[in-house]
This record gives sequence, structure tokens and C-alpha cells, in this order.
Amino acid sequence: MQPTVHIAILAAGASSRMRGRDKLLEPIAGMPLIRRVAEAAVATGQPVYVMLPANDTRRRAALDGLSVLVISVQDAERGMSRSLMRAVHTATLRSAAATDGLMVLPADMPGLTPAALTLMVVAFLSAPTLVHRATDASGQPGHPAIFPKDLWPALAALDGDEGGRAVLRQHQARVRLTPLPGDMATLDLDTPEAWAAYRASGR
Repeated sequence: MQPTVHIAILAAGASSRMRGRDKLLEPIAGMPLIRRVAEAAVATGQPVYVMLPANDTRRRAALDGLSVLVISVQDAERGMSRSLMRAVHTATLRSAAATDGLMVLPADMPGLTPAALTLMVVAFLSAPTLVHRATDASGQPGHPAIFPKDLWPALAALDGDEGGRAVLRQHQARVRLTPLPGDMATLDLDTPEAWAAYRASGR
């Protein structure tokens, strides 16, 4: 049985640095960022789960019509670890192979494309016992990362807002880097100034 890469889009953050704006609803080419990232994930053909804050309506509405499973994170204020815990739980319930992977994909990365995410999936399928992490063209590690199934419990046990970095550090010897074009693996937009610079760049 070929492994499945379960894609968990982390979209339960509060956009606290945006001073009242929601970065995941900022438009790019007329499309909210969260939908752009979700569409790229769906295009890989792998199952996609989107972690959203409890009682969110606007981000959920931006995903209307997409083949994604929305997961409410009741305690999102406790940090990214709460989303990871629910992502692991969801993927475990739906996983059929011991060689499955879990892609951890932040929702605030506008440069990632269907081709880039597919490249990550293909890399994992070729070596499903390794951790696969994207880098930018210069070799700087970024996102997404795909974790093999034996590391899912470690992801689920994290606390606070560190995300998967602790697991990556603990298992550095198993990490294989996959370069993606340009800065798509490292570009995230967290502040109004970053958004203004991004738009001014004409990308």
C-alpha cells in the first residue's frame, strides 16, 4: 500500500501582529490567503485538514466548496501545539498504513504552489521513514515539513507555541531537506508592513 501524506493546515492562530486585520483573509490575486494555501494542498490529491479557531466563521467561509476537513481547535489560545495534537488525532483515525506521513503546513505562506507541495509529497513517498523539510533556494530551512508516522506521538505531545521545531531538533539525523524555488519555503506575512512590502514587490 502506498503511503498517504495527510496535510494539516495550521490556521487557528489569532493574527495578533496584524493589529486588527486577519492575515489569512488578506487577498492575493483576489483570493483569501487561507483559500490559496488550501487549494494548493488539495491539488496534491492527498487528504487535507484545516485547523481553525473554535466558532470561527470568516475563515471557514473562505474555504467553502473545497474538499477539506475543517477541525475546530477549542483551545487555540494555548498555541500551535493544540492544533498539532488535533491534526495527529485526525490523521491517526484516517491512516491505513504504517508508512503514512503528516505534512505540517502553516496557512500564512503565500508563495507555496501545488507543484511545490507535490514535490514534498513525492520526496516523502520515496523515503517514508525520514522527516522531509522544505528549504528556500538558498538552503534556509522553512516549511512545510512531513513527519513519518512513528513521530506523530511526539508531535501530539508538544505544548505551547513551538510547533514541530522541537521534534525536528530531536530527530535531526533523520531530516532530509528538499529545496523549493525562491523564498516560498520561508516567506510568511505576519504584519501589515510585511504585507505592504509584499504587494509593493509586484509578486
